[in-house]
Amino acid sequence: MKCSLVICLLICLSLVGLGSAIRCYTCKDYTSSCTKQRDCSYDDACLTLNERGGMTYRKCLKYSDCERNRLAQMFPQVSSFTFKCCNSDLCNSAPSTAARPLLGLLASVMVMWWCVH
Repeated sequence: MKCSLVICLLICLSLVGLGSAIRCYTCKDYTSSCTKQRDCSYDDACLTLNERGGMTYRKCLKYSDCERNRLAQMFPQVSSFTFKCCNSDLCNSAPSTAARPLLGLLASVMVMWWCVH
């Protein structure tokens, strides 16, 4: 009984936030240590644009604008860049914080193991 309650609680917590606007990091820096966050509108994605000179831009963006020619128009001051668009919460973070989903998975596995034993 206790195990079923824990599993139900985990499922409910994983569903919180579905259907709401995503959150993106929003900044312009050379350090990749952006912490400022913003709620985006429902049709937005998160952009990470890396300038050849080392500057990184992070912001909300319409997913339909996530293509090289459109971004070149939006960032005329940037001559050469690479970019990535994604559409999950805070997915445009620096690579060092990418382990958060893994921690959630690990916690879920540990709870399941605890319920079985």
